[in-house]
Amino acid sequence: MDEERALYIVRAGEAGAIERVLRDYSDKHRATFKFESTDEDKRKKLCEGIFKVLLKDIPTTCQVSCLEVLRILSRDKKVLVPVTTKENMQILLRLAKLNESDDSLEKVSEFPVIVESLKCLCNIVFNSQMAQQLSLELNLAAKLCNLLRKCKDRKFINDIKCFDLRLLFLLSLLHTDIRSQLRYELQGLPLLTQILESAFSIKWTDEYESAIDHNGPPLSPQETDCAIEALKALFNVTVDSWKVHKESDSHQFRVMAAVLRHCLLIVGPTEDKTEELHSNAVNLLSNVPVSCLDVLICPLTHEETAQEATTLDELPSDKTAEKETVLKNNTMVYNGMNMEAIHVLLNFMEKRIDKGSSYREGLTPVLSLLTECSRAHRNIRKFLKDQVLPPLRDVTNRPEVGSTVRNKLVRLMTHVDLGVKQIAAEFLFVLCKERVDSLLKYTGYGNAAGLLAARGLLAGGRGDNWYSEDEDTDTEEYKNAKPNINLITGHLEEPMPNPIDEMTEEQKEYEAMKLVNMLDKLSRRGDVKDLHQDDG
Repeated sequence: MDEERALYIVRAGEAGAIERVLRDYSDKHRATFKFESTDEDKRKKLCEGIFKVLLKDIPTTCQVSCLEVLRILSRDKKVLVPVTTKENMQILLRLAKLNESDDSLEKVSEFPVIVESLKCLCNIVFNSQMAQQLSLELNLAAKLCNLLRKCKDRKFINDIKCFDLRLLFLLSLLHTDIRSQLRYELQGLPLLTQILESAFSIKWTDEYESAIDHNGPPLSPQETDCAIEALKALFNVTVDSWKVHKESDSHQFRVMAAVLRHCLLIVGPTEDKTEELHSNAVNLLSNVPVSCLDVLICPLTHEETAQEATTLDELPSDKTAEKETVLKNNTMVYNGMNMEAIHVLLNFMEKRIDKGSSYREGLTPVLSLLTECSRAHRNIRKFLKDQVLPPLRDVTNRPEVGSTVRNKLVRLMTHVDLGVKQIAAEFLFVLCKERVDSLLKYTGYGNAAGLLAARGLLAGGRGDNWYSEDEDTDTEEYKNAKPNINLITGHLEEPMPNPIDEMTEEQKEYEAMKLVNMLDKLSRRGDVKDLHQDDG
């Protein structure tokens, strides 16, 4: 009934009436995602009628109402089959200011039309294979990049950037050819990195270092959404970029990694948005060549170095392990390096473990990232070893029992998901410099058996990768307990009392005679051969 009335007005009414009836339809069906099949033909005709109206010279408010209804109807895949034509796609491109002839974005009154047109294109491209093919023919990716360049430094049009980026993400997700086009022909990597810089308002203090204001305000919801869409698009662009072939590539990846470091050190408007932001940053960091991840840590400035020295002097001289890592003015410092970003990644990993679900999607990316960082960068590995596997003192409990990060990771070593337990074990193995004896000290043989069997290291030894020869230092508590530690369970077991020690001489004699009688019976039945009898 709603479609029939709207269709009648769209076909015969004037702009004001069309706007009113479509606004009513939009308000009523704003949250509709499933449609009745009985009205399918009417919805198809309504779509066709709306495209014809959009060809006319109508007020901006009427254009917005038309596009809002078109966006709602485009949620139905069946409706899109007859209306997804090259001509209709070009109408939306024109309204979204995606034609090369549109040189600027000066008319603020047109912004709602641009945003709604981009939303419609997102739905249509996602739901229609024909639209996806037409996107290639119309070179939509290049047009989207051109629009981004027009608005990348203008914060008051975040909605335009957000849906432009979302459409770019969809295109690069659905077409591998577009990923290559974005990466090389359209210079998508520096363009999207600049979009992130703008969203984060980054001020560079060095080539790969940005100023961090820990007391600054959180990102606005619009800036956060824009950054998330840019991160997702960048992930698709860089998904095959494990190796750096040129110096310019290395520089660009280091710039991007530095922007992602900044991303990890800021917060969004809510805790959930911050987690979503950081999750997408972690996914993208997994695509960065590991040789470029050294920019996640940076040397301290002269002022920070002086502050660290003061902090070290304040610690007692016997706290040698604790003097490695200090926290000063919200800055995590290790061996003269700023480790804030790595510490954020570690906390992010622990939160994902504590969730207790969706480990493969939510946990394995950050675990893989930390593993590769630790394998390639000595300072990162030593910092993580200090945080995750500090020197053992209390070994009365099994390694998997407790609430420390080490306990949680050891529990994952026997997880039912093969991929999860492999990456958790690999991470701990790398922190132990791939030395079997060191791993067993922290996990016990039982928990590590799966990894060692897969590596062919059940008899001991070490992995294939080379690490520095700095030695682990055992605490006095561990040295004293070591002789009584069960190697299988990895914890201290008190010696079992000898029952004979508490027996009287008469009880010992009685138990001895019982044993003699039992052996005699077994011998008479032939279950036990005479020890002096020949084997033959």
